[in-house]
Amino acid sequence: MIQVDVNTKQQSYPIRIGTGLLAKPENYAPLKANDKVMIVTNPTVAKHYLDTVTQALTQLGCQVDSVLLPDGEEYKTLESVNLIFTALLEKKHSRDSVIIALGGGVIGDMAGFAAASYQRGIRFMQIPTTLLAQVDSSVGGKTGVNHQLGKNMIGAFHQPIAVIIDTNTLYTLKKREFCSGLAEVIKYGAILDLPFFEWLEQNMADLMALKQTALQYCIQRCCQLKADIVAKDETEQGERALLNFGHTFGHAIESHLGYGQWLHGEAVAVGMLEAAVLSSLLGDLTQQDVARIEKLLIQAVLPTGSPETMQATDYLAYMQRDKKVIAGKLRLILLKQLGQAYISSDITQQQIIDSITHCSQSAITTYNANEC
Repeated sequence: MIQVDVNTKQQSYPIRIGTGLLAKPENYAPLKANDKVMIVTNPTVAKHYLDTVTQALTQLGCQVDSVLLPDGEEYKTLESVNLIFTALLEKKHSRDSVIIALGGGVIGDMAGFAAASYQRGIRFMQIPTTLLAQVDSSVGGKTGVNHQLGKNMIGAFHQPIAVIIDTNTLYTLKKREFCSGLAEVIKYGAILDLPFFEWLEQNMADLMALKQTALQYCIQRCCQLKADIVAKDETEQGERALLNFGHTFGHAIESHLGYGQWLHGEAVAVGMLEAAVLSSLLGDLTQQDVARIEKLLIQAVLPTGSPETMQATDYLAYMQRDKKVIAGKLRLILLKQLGQAYISSDITQQQIIDSITHCSQSAITTYNANEC
């Protein structure tokens, strides 16, 4: 087992990475006998892992309840979070209870938001079962839900007490979901770590083949990079915003299409390439480096151009409502070079449109999410 530690002002906690972790009671520390636990999951994940987690917690001496939420990004809503509150109240959970998020990023975000809100805040633990959640959303304490006018606009920062990453869960993940997670993996190399980006160029085939050595190194490196940033900037007042590379463009795609039509990583993949092209148009990133990002996205079976039903101008309204707008100015994460990102507040609407148009015109193939 590999462990990465996250140290923030709100909470210090371990990220445990390995195979077969879910069946072993000792991996659920700091939970202990007599803790009252509510597992939040969905039917897809529950059929694979709910019994295993429940049995391990029962062996530990915990009292275990569970609630199943609808599966999909389109259900990442206040209505779904209210199902968690109802289950907690019906089972008489109190301030010393613990919520466990068992699932992907949607489950993790909603369970964490419920934990941040229930009785003004209770403990929670993350057990991410998708690659995207394992490398990104389960770490750092961002929680929340979507609104029809914008993604993740309602939420709170609430750190978990532990993250348990069992890489065996990736064997039951659909290929499309796995590839979606690779977008966030590529992001870390592009913005923070050129040697890791180069490692991805050499090892993408092993990741796609789900080879454990490659998977565990990849997840460990992503978690360490994020842990380092979160420790410096827990509530995204500065450097943590770099982790949003490609996300402002990507969130516009998700909001325009309707949540769940494209997966988060698919939209972020396009957003990263659009941000990279914009960086090139500004004279920072070379065209060769843009091509390297595009090649890696294609190897990960991810899209590189806007949805056919979306025009460049369609992005603008969504981007102006983004959480990263401050004092009326949109902040975008751009690249000085591969492995070095920065925050810009001086980008014009025409520059945004030009970068989107360039990507769509140069996309090698039309992306059909239903064929993945």
